[in-house]
Amino acid sequence: MIRVLVADDQDLVRLGLRALVESEDDLVLAGEAADGLRAVELVRRERPDVVLMDIRMPGIDGIEATRRIVADPDLTGTRVVVLTTFELDAYVFDALRHGASGFLTKDTRPVDLLRAIRLVAEGEALLSPSVTRRVVREFANRPSRAPRPHPRLDTLTDRERQVVGLVGEGLNNEEIGARLVVSPATARTHVSRAMGKLGARDRAQLVVFAYQSGLVSG
Repeated sequence: MIRVLVADDQDLVRLGLRALVESEDDLVLAGEAADGLRAVELVRRERPDVVLMDIRMPGIDGIEATRRIVADPDLTGTRVVVLTTFELDAYVFDALRHGASGFLTKDTRPVDLLRAIRLVAEGEALLSPSVTRRVVREFANRPSRAPRPHPRLDTLTDRERQVVGLVGEGLNNEEIGARLVVSPATARTHVSRAMGKLGARDRAQLVVFAYQSGLVSG
């Protein structure tokens, strides 16, 4: 069973998400919160697998709530998916930078939302290549976000750096394999090793590292 916690200050949105989660045999609602502080409190108590986190909430916003959840060593098994009204929401990059495993727009189709929950629960990053490239490039390349190499970047091999750059472009393992003329399994191995060396929770953080370290050009 995948345990899902819903955090949104709009009653109607929470109701819809709750009904969707409860309609699936392999999902169970772990709780719901109407503000960021309550969300963090519930996550620490319930230890859900996935949190659907709204960005704009009272108390603390979804970005700060995400930061606190990701920073808690007792919550390493919890993944946060940020919900946003607009694809180019100015807060999306900050959410990814603070450890969110991806983001969805609130008009996402129910079938796609359910697929997203299951993907993230399995440890995958929820990153649409086209949207993610557009969002991350928009905000990673602002003057205040000049390239700042990860302190452990030098531990990567040349091939691992190359792979991280391709992850930053939004490529999946099959596409990386095709680009480098290696098998998808080999690409996955390089990705996993890079994640381990950089201390990344998932591919979403690799995307952030890639842009912050200048491995991907805007």
